[in-house]
Amino acid sequence: MTKRRPVGVEEEFLVVDLETRRLTPLAESMLERLPDEGFAAELQRSVVETNSTPMEDLGDVRAEIVRLRQGLVSAGEPLGVGVIASGSTPITGIEGYTFTPGERYEYLQESYRFLAQEQLICGAQVHVEIDDRDVAVLAAQRVEAWLPPLLALSASSPYWMDEDSGYASSRALTWQRWPTAGPLGPFADAADYDRTADDLVASGVIEDRGMVYFDLRLSAHVPTVEMRICDSCPLADDVVLLAGLFRALMTRETEAVERGEPPAGEQRLALLRAANWRAARDGLEGDLLSPVTSRPEPAPRLITWMLEELRPTLEELGDWEIVSGLADAALRRGSSASRQRGAYAVKGKPEDAVDLLLAETRRR
Repeated sequence: MTKRRPVGVEEEFLVVDLETRRLTPLAESMLERLPDEGFAAELQRSVVETNSTPMEDLGDVRAEIVRLRQGLVSAGEPLGVGVIASGSTPITGIEGYTFTPGERYEYLQESYRFLAQEQLICGAQVHVEIDDRDVAVLAAQRVEAWLPPLLALSASSPYWMDEDSGYASSRALTWQRWPTAGPLGPFADAADYDRTADDLVASGVIEDRGMVYFDLRLSAHVPTVEMRICDSCPLADDVVLLAGLFRALMTRETEAVERGEPPAGEQRLALLRAANWRAARDGLEGDLLSPVTSRPEPAPRLITWMLEELRPTLEELGDWEIVSGLADAALRRGSSASRQRGAYAVKGKPEDAVDLLLAETRRR
């Protein structure tokens, strides 16, 4: 019997002035109006984070995501601000570059310099519970080749520093500059993973294990695998889609590891990086690299094929109907990056792209 593992979601949001649509450093003022549980500050004072309660049912996951988003909207409106769930914003503004006070954030500024300064980017992280850490680290490495389609589905950051970057996910490229970001492993087991994490801390390059930023990582505190490759998504449905797909991938590969089945093929670092780059550049509107052949395939075709590959697992989890429906809708409307560019192009006004993001983030 396939186990339905709990899923948790972390979302990062950019805080914008509702009149100017520019970033504004009022995240702390919003947090003062919210409960401690489920909401948190980030490095920049124009970014705020939500953390959902882990849940098994994807419908419940969606309801929790919407509840947390509505909390942010309600806290922001009296302050004249709103939130957008996107990897970057079409309009920045110098006032957005204000660091949150605190010892940890001061350490980040002093140690990483312009890397910290440019962190006006937002991601969506998905956690899936896996009790056995040895199994988790092996299964995660088998899932990595399937992450680029998930990045493409989330791509929502075409703009960087108030210019069109030419990429669907400029956030993905910015994030990869961190010294511990990128593909996981190779690791033989959890002890091998832990030794590497400890060595990174001992090297002085990072302060603690919380700064191990692999695309997939094991939590140091709870029995989960966390996916960190995706942009924040303006539509809650797209976050649920990512959660459902990632849980299915981890479930399938966890069960394969437990049965002693060998991996389907060799995971080569250079090709993993190339596939991630391709997804960041083109999103859903171009080609992705097949996780099996490493050859280009149109994104909709590859994602449809991935769904069929995952269908037995999704059906056993009871997720096929919701995940396949959400995937079909996502492919029909295209990436957020494409929608933002379309809104911008109508009148040549970046404010229109911000208004689209505000409306989609508020949608229940």
